[in-house]
Amino acid sequence: MANKQRRVKGSILEIKLGNGKYCYAQDLDVDIMFIDICLDTPLEQLDILTSKEPLFFVGVYNDVITQGRWNKVGKLPIKSEYQIVPMKFIQDALDPNSFELYNPNTGEITKSTRGECEGLERAAVWEGSHVEDRLKDHFDGISNVWVEQLKIK
Repeated sequence: MANKQRRVKGSILEIKLGNGKYCYAQDLDVDIMFIDICLDTPLEQLDILTSKEPLFFVGVYNDVITQGRWNKVGKLPIKSEYQIVPMKFIQDALDPNSFELYNPNTGEITKSTRGECEGLERAAVWEGSHVEDRLKDHFDGISNVWVEQLKIK
């Protein structure tokens, strides 16, 4: 059974992809920053993560961490450039021409344009399995169904 654990800002999370690969992320409190690294064996020295770039920032359901699906394997300081997580977009399902920006750092929502939302993540909370699929697909160089579903329509 997985270990129960608390979310702690700065924690490094080890994500077992089920294909024998290991990926890593850092808990930024409001979002999780997924790091551009995928290994065949668990990482022994976390410091290597400080030289890697982020792949993406998304919110995940708390139980992915608190129920131990992704284990905390250490903690690193959060780099200053990631202290504030990127904006997200909201697209009205009933009026697809209506856009808003969501600031995950403050919870503030402001009117926006389609152009300002291009290239941003949709405001959503992800299931652990969907993030794992996204990571596998990224490192396999293929399109991800969940990313495609959440793109601007």
